[in-house]
Amino acid sequence: MTDPAITARVSDNPVPDLPLRDLTGFTHCWVDAGGIRLHAVEGGQPNGPAVVLLAGFPQTWWAWRKVMPQLADRFHVIAIDLPGQGHSERPDASYDTHTVAAYVHATVKALGVSTYWLVAHDIGAWVAFSLALKYESRLRGVALLDAGIPGITLPDAIPTDPDVAWKTWHFAFHLVPDLPETLLSGREREYVGWFLKVKTLSPGTFDDAEIEQYAAAIAADGGLRASLAYYRDAAESARKNRKALEEQHLTVPVLGIASSHGSIPDMAASLKPWAGNTTGITVPDAGHFIPDEQPDAVATALADFITEGD
Repeated sequence: MTDPAITARVSDNPVPDLPLRDLTGFTHCWVDAGGIRLHAVEGGQPNGPAVVLLAGFPQTWWAWRKVMPQLADRFHVIAIDLPGQGHSERPDASYDTHTVAAYVHATVKALGVSTYWLVAHDIGAWVAFSLALKYESRLRGVALLDAGIPGITLPDAIPTDPDVAWKTWHFAFHLVPDLPETLLSGREREYVGWFLKVKTLSPGTFDDAEIEQYAAAIAADGGLRASLAYYRDAAESARKNRKALEEQHLTVPVLGIASSHGSIPDMAASLKPWAGNTTGITVPDAGHFIPDEQPDAVATALADFITEGD
């Protein structure tokens, strides 16, 4: 049964000045998730296995737009904007991934879902890993796409070799107090465009309209502050992850999805020390933004992972 804390009224959208994009067969709602409103997009088969999708920087739920319709004929599909992302509220609270994981899990629970498969990319994968540590009994399986996890697989030092430094240089930049805001305010489009063009195998993966949309989400109502907060709270995320792993390792099935030209060469290998039931695939002809670059391959891999697990 759906929780009464859910509303589909656009008037309850905490970011009303940001255009709301529709996806055929899916509906928008906002959920009271422990005191903040998170935006979710829901569709597919209500009685099918639930699949929850989380995106990363600098994207929103729209990152899954090419994958969601391919899952909808078999699964109950829910894409959630993380706090500070897209049409979700931008709280002045902590953005460490254990705190954010509690908001995400509360959202799924409010939507009437008791157990689910969790699929996440980039910073979304940071949150997903912490969520799995906190709520593993509620998960059927976890798929993580091209992400270094704070305290787990994310290096403590930023490489200085030019051949690899361009992939992670922004981690240190985002940690600097005030300077990113000073340099990026009013130039969100240029900044977001750099990531979306340079970190894809094909620079034409994202058109101008998509770049504008993601940039507008970061520019709107505290979005830049919230985006940076995930990086600024990464040390706390790492501390909580390490503490949790002292008591338990993950036993839930985990799928590590890497790509031929991504940031993490082998996601499965990087996760296996902390998640024994881990398998992996590498998606060819893709950079960092795998769901945008190779949505068919991602959808097939997820469907196979879920079907085998069920």
